[in-house]
Amino acid sequence: MNKMNDKTHLGHTARKRFGQNFLHDDYIIDSIVAAISPQAEDNIVEIGPGLGALTEPVARKVNCLNVVELDRDLAARLEQHPTLRDKLKITQADAMRFDFGQLVDGDKQLRVFGNLPYNISTPLMFHLFEFADKISDMHFMLQKEVVNRLCAGPDCKAYGRLSVMAQYYCNVIPVLEVPPTAFKPAPKVDSAVVRLEPYDTPPFLAKSMKVLNQVCSMAFNQRRKTVRNGWRDLLTAEELTDLGINIGHRAENISVEEYVRVANYVYDRLQKED
Repeated sequence: MNKMNDKTHLGHTARKRFGQNFLHDDYIIDSIVAAISPQAEDNIVEIGPGLGALTEPVARKVNCLNVVELDRDLAARLEQHPTLRDKLKITQADAMRFDFGQLVDGDKQLRVFGNLPYNISTPLMFHLFEFADKISDMHFMLQKEVVNRLCAGPDCKAYGRLSVMAQYYCNVIPVLEVPPTAFKPAPKVDSAVVRLEPYDTPPFLAKSMKVLNQVCSMAFNQRRKTVRNGWRDLLTAEELTDLGINIGHRAENISVEEYVRVANYVYDRLQKED
């Protein structure tokens, strides 16, 4: 396949700045739809429907489908789609800035899915975590490396700030691995599908998400240092020891529960100082 055809699919040229890679493998599409298991009454949202590879089979199973699409050309295409247009509620917007709370319908929580562009997948998930109490589950196609990071536990190189924050909010379940050949144009990386199920109540409750984020960022930005040195500006070695934290450990050795414990201690101290 020549270069022009490889990047042009159904008359639409994939836009590099939007990180567009269009899914076209029927087996993979069917497997993803089966994992999502859409029901007629679901309040379901697709991020970045693109050319509708997942949109069409999901829309067939539901009464209404919300879609959030940044690309105006693709949003306009969906508005004209002969079989989809009557089922879709199309929002042409940047999902990174979109208020997903707008789509909540009474007590029906959102079910979110999408083939997320690699270049925005991590910040977009952080944005969606802010709406975790309004979401029942999320199914995302992501770079395999990102799924590995989402699922990673302590003492693993892939374990990082994304692992801690995702696992704070959600039960994380890997679903399916997807080869580059399932897309046009084919990306240079392997992909995977993951299911994120937000907890009704997190197993370890942080008193301040801002402080938890700060504590995680400070540790992982200096991941080669021990936490004794990485958190030197926040806590003394004695305070860490009193909290049951091994001061010789590095960021990747600290569990989600321990990050929450440290963050809550820092938060309480800040409150006393105020």
